[in-house]
Amino acid sequence: MANHMNAAKNKPVGKSLLGGAMIIAGTTVGAGMFSLPVVGSGMWFGYSILMLLGIWFCMLMSGLLLLETNLHFEPGASFDTLTKETLGQFWRIVNGVSIAFVLYILTYAYISGGGSIVNHSLQGMGVELPQSVAGLVFAVVLACIVLISTKAVDRITTIMLGGMIITFFLAIGNLLIEIDVTKLLEPDGNQRFIPYLWAALPFGLASFGYHGNVPSLVKYYGKDASTIIKAIFVGTFIALIIYVCWLVATMGNIPRSQFSEIIAQGGNMGVLVGALSKVIESSWLNSMLTLFANLAVASSFLGVTLGLFDYLADLFGFDDSRSGRMKTAIVTFVPPTVFGLLFPDGFLIAIGFAALAATVWAVIVPALMAYKSRQQFPNSQGFRVFGGTPLIILVVLYGVVTGACHLLAMANLLPQFS
Repeated sequence: MANHMNAAKNKPVGKSLLGGAMIIAGTTVGAGMFSLPVVGSGMWFGYSILMLLGIWFCMLMSGLLLLETNLHFEPGASFDTLTKETLGQFWRIVNGVSIAFVLYILTYAYISGGGSIVNHSLQGMGVELPQSVAGLVFAVVLACIVLISTKAVDRITTIMLGGMIITFFLAIGNLLIEIDVTKLLEPDGNQRFIPYLWAALPFGLASFGYHGNVPSLVKYYGKDASTIIKAIFVGTFIALIIYVCWLVATMGNIPRSQFSEIIAQGGNMGVLVGALSKVIESSWLNSMLTLFANLAVASSFLGVTLGLFDYLADLFGFDDSRSGRMKTAIVTFVPPTVFGLLFPDGFLIAIGFAALAATVWAVIVPALMAYKSRQQFPNSQGFRVFGGTPLIILVVLYGVVTGACHLLAMANLLPQFS
């Protein structure tokens, strides 16, 4: 009876499981999904699905290991606090640098992807812009929203998420109806598949990043571990289903050999959407697909840059006045925008680098924190992830292997489909 009463006290009233699941799903699904068909084209559909299932499991476990550590501290404790209290100052610095790097490199990735999809949209209206200029326009317009206020980002993102859901199901629903099963099961061209899996691992990891929201869920739900676990599971599972549908829709409509052309053109968002547009007969549904791509990259950009904006404001001590926000905006947006102008087709490369840094703060550090917290709180009767130390070792190995695969791919030591 006492345990039930304590659980009731720890669970805030009126906070539904669905809300937490949508936070996780909304954070997980973003513009990074456009990289999955391109990097998965080498191993093709079957192995891409197996890879996603394995990555989903490992990223789910790393999130739960982070939750296990988080529940030893008061709700509201940040990722920074958890790292400092469990692993010490060195890992706190390493973790902080990796988070900042991920936010910066993703900002650049979305400027690159945004420029690509904006350019594709303008071409449909008969307007031609250099992609670097399109990326600049994309960055400036959305940076102004972040500069105005967090409330502006909140309202615009809510509208965008609603539009994303509608346009996704309209466009993808049609593509799913039109799939050619032989394209999925009997791909043409090079018949080597498994060797291409390794270079794709980092992109799968980058597609399941939600770990920054775990402390937020603990703050939101209190120490109601059961609800938070369900929210993380349901949210990441929704993302997995969306990714599977996306792979079916793309690989079931675009032949494997045609992905060679997409990769040769940089593999950016606009190139992939352009290839899909050719197989959609309805101009209206074509517009829905293009609109979905625009909303996906814009909402991802706003979510990432708001986090980076707040992180840098705190780091440099800039206040929330007009001049303070302007200083923060300069530090936040100028570096990635300059890179976007110089290297407009770096979307896939940037997503890979984001995954490299994410192996530290979203995989390895949560596993190490859970291991350390079990030593610090040996008599704890709270939530503990199943599997003991072997599971922790599995998660760390997954992070190390994924990071190594990215470095080996960069050095051209892994086979990459082209």
